[in-house]
Amino acid sequence: MTKETVSQIKERIAERFDILDILTQECLNGNSRALIVSGPPGLGKSFTVERRLKESSNELFYSIVKGYVRPTGLFTMLYKHRNKGDVLVFDDADTIFFDDTSLNLLKTVCDTTEKRTVSWLSRTNFKDEDNENIPKSFDFEGSVIFITNLDFDALIAKSHKLAPHLKALISRAHYIDLGMKSKEDYVVRIQQVIENGLLSALNESEREDVTHFLKSNINKLREISLRMAIKLGAIRRGKSDWEKIARVTCCKN
Repeated sequence: MTKETVSQIKERIAERFDILDILTQECLNGNSRALIVSGPPGLGKSFTVERRLKESSNELFYSIVKGYVRPTGLFTMLYKHRNKGDVLVFDDADTIFFDDTSLNLLKTVCDTTEKRTVSWLSRTNFKDEDNENIPKSFDFEGSVIFITNLDFDALIAKSHKLAPHLKALISRAHYIDLGMKSKEDYVVRIQQVIENGLLSALNESEREDVTHFLKSNINKLREISLRMAIKLGAIRRGKSDWEKIARVTCCKN
């Protein structure tokens, strides 16, 4: 297989982020029920989705859920965002994929059937924000977006214990793998974002210095992410000895 050029990598990644932007808007418009976005951390998945949310109409009702989510919390949040046009975003909340009850709820809300009825048929009583009882069953007409570091395709290929559930979710939702698998991909992506305005406080020469440092220390950096680029930019700005500081604070020994 012929190795991709930097230009080809840049084009491939840019295309996938463009598609992410389009499909996010489809969820916001209520035309798409579910979107799963998979890619490594710190390279702009969340930023792309959140930017589209912020640029949308003020009438849009949405929430971004991060961190640990119990099934009971998931059921409550789904009820809160049950109406058509509502959007519920799970960002780095991958625990929901490791719980059978949560997975079954997610399969229901992502389903392609005409009616998506979510049920919790137990003695547990749920309350909404007004202390009103949440019904045991309700129809869900909103949209759900998952932003995850999990590579669904890789886990399925390895026959991971989650594979059947992940297959079921991919079958029901739009799935975007942002296609960043190597350190070179990461650096190309960071360079794209820098060219689009990241580190705007630096002049062109200083931004080039940051990009060169990333490329030259690709195997030494503690992480390759937009956060690292921002750190390097802060160190670079107006300092003649910035590379010494960057090697000590941003690179592994």
